[in-house]
Amino acid sequence: MSIAVLSSGAQAHHNEDWAGHVRGPRGTDLFIIDGASPVADRDYIDPLDGDVVWFVRRVAAALCAGSASAQDQAAAVHAAADAAYREFCERSAGRSIPLHAWPIAALTWVRARQLGDGHRLDLYCLGDCKVLMRTPDGAVHDLDPFVNPQEAILRAEIAILQAAGLDDDATRQARLMPILRARREFQNTVAGTNALCLRPNGPFGARSVAVDAPAGATLLCMTDGFYRLVDTYELLTPESLFTLCMEHGLPAALDVLRRHEAHMQDAAATTVKRADDASAILWRAGSVQD
Repeated sequence: MSIAVLSSGAQAHHNEDWAGHVRGPRGTDLFIIDGASPVADRDYIDPLDGDVVWFVRRVAAALCAGSASAQDQAAAVHAAADAAYREFCERSAGRSIPLHAWPIAALTWVRARQLGDGHRLDLYCLGDCKVLMRTPDGAVHDLDPFVNPQEAILRAEIAILQAAGLDDDATRQARLMPILRARREFQNTVAGTNALCLRPNGPFGARSVAVDAPAGATLLCMTDGFYRLVDTYELLTPESLFTLCMEHGLPAALDVLRRHEAHMQDAAATTVKRADDASAILWRAGSVQD
């Protein structure tokens, strides 16, 4: 078994993603966390690194610390969110923080447990990270085929702005901000939210999936920023992305992404962000036992 991890911020020295893994008695835990870009005017909790970075790191630390003993993924995620919320309250020191400024994130947690010659994969998914599995016959399977409905709404709004000739970054952000803030407030308050947030209104609306992975299978877990190679820019297919990552490594795929984003700087953007943080984990099941 081998694991490769990559996490790259779209801006130097600033990354709102986190990717990592923990091996323990219950199996191998793979974590991908994608912090949602802030829509507030300022940072309230961590003015140095930013509130989103603080939130992502705080949750990641809690998950890694508790994953070895966690029998239930949902309970572990709620415990991590509770820990972050307690610290959030301590750091806010009684200040009123607007709800749209409360950080949220996407999270995918894959637990791989040895099962015969293969593995049982237990997925816990909030938001729009992506998990693909390549089986030894070369077939690629999307283990969590979730489509974020918000993306279609934003792309439609961006198309309207472009048609009106309003495609510079400042104008686009100003026109989209009311939509983004309303969406953030909704995700922080709706019952069964599908976003990782500080104080969920009841149980998270996570997607739980159990899949058997045959011996020799490979997983590619990634944030939507990394998967832009496929579903936004259409530079690769799921199959060719897997081939690139397996034969040349995750940095080779990141290089393709960053070169394309640099080229896009001279063209009208079709996304809210012209570049995005990108993270991925490549997990190859082998003969070595967890």
